[in-house]
Amino acid sequence: MKKGSPMPATTKRSRTDRRGFASMDKAKQRAIASAGGKAAHARGTAHEFTSEEARAAGRKGGQAHRRSSP
Repeated sequence: MKKGSPMPATTKRSRTDRRGFASMDKAKQRAIASAGGKAAHARGTAHEFTSEEARAAGRKGGQAHRRSSP
């Protein structure tokens, strides 16, 4: 902490520090995301994977992982 400064630089907060989804606590994020998912399913706009789509996505992820491994 600098001599004469009212608080350490690490505790100063700008106006944007407390804004946005990522700055919320995890429980609040989860509650908001859950409400959004329920609303999407109620409207019928939520995507639901078929077993074939899920299988293809898993295969694609496995192939990408193998390519990036040393």
